Amino acid sequence: MASSAQVAEGQGQVPSAHPWEPRLGHEMIAEFFGTMMILLFGIGVVAQVVAATGLGDHDSIAWSWGLGVMLGIYVAGRISGAHLNPAVTIAFAAFRGFPWRKVGPYIVAQTAGAFIAALIVRWDYTEVIAKFDPGHTLKSQFIFSTLPGNGVNPVSDLGAFRDQIIGTAILVFLIFAITDGRNTSPLANLAPFIIGLLVVGIGMAFGTDAGYAINPARDFGPRLAEYLTGYSHAWRDQYGHLYFWVPIVGPIVGGVIGAALYHYLLARNMPPAEDEANV
Repeated sequence: MASSAQVAEGQGQVPSAHPWEPRLGHEMIAEFFGTMMILLFGIGVVAQVVAATGLGDHDSIAWSWGLGVMLGIYVAGRISGAHLNPAVTIAFAAFRGFPWRKVGPYIVAQTAGAFIAALIVRWDYTEVIAKFDPGHTLKSQFIFSTLPGNGVNPVSDLGAFRDQIIGTAILVFLIFAITDGRNTSPLANLAPFIIGLLVVGIGMAFGTDAGYAINPARDFGPRLAEYLTGYSHAWRDQYGHLYFWVPIVGPIVGGVIGAALYHYLLARNMPPAEDEANV
């Protein structure tokens, strides 16, 4: 039995009968900061590539978004599970047993983290953006929020909606595969790295039609931030259409589709986990 001195020093402690579980407030804080990390690296690199001269290209954008996702997961994973995306949260609630009562608070925290990150980037790049686009037009709006065809390619709102469904379905399908313990999943500490590479791949392969938002919080939070800092047309696209709903609804629909495909067509055919097989 541990002595009082050992217990005081943290040695020989008896395991608690009540395993540690984070409170909802703690999970929201983790989701807030994890999502903030994604957006700091993601919006920051877009601001650098778009508004600065000769600093980066599309590949650097894809890599920085992927690194942001990886680091965001490392920040929040232990406490909240690091959803960092309303589409992922809804998919986990629908197919992985995540409590529906937590869905709303998670989405609020994710959106708030994206909003604050966008304000930080907007402030930090004040001079560069002012020189690049003093009128705060569509020319620099793309730094913060997405547009069909990235504002220049001939893609309609419907085409962008289709793209968001497809891109998010791929994202969630593969997140489910990567985090399924019955599959050939990576070690827990490598999963954030692999998911970061997944986002890099999506950016490189599906970045044309709608800027691969694939995350409602990633688009709505920064869109609100830019609206409050001089972009009066932030809710519309280059055609003058109300566009803000596309990177919200599209990813949610796509996330559910991707999760359903994995759940019904692959997960049901997986062998039981080793600990389940040995029971």
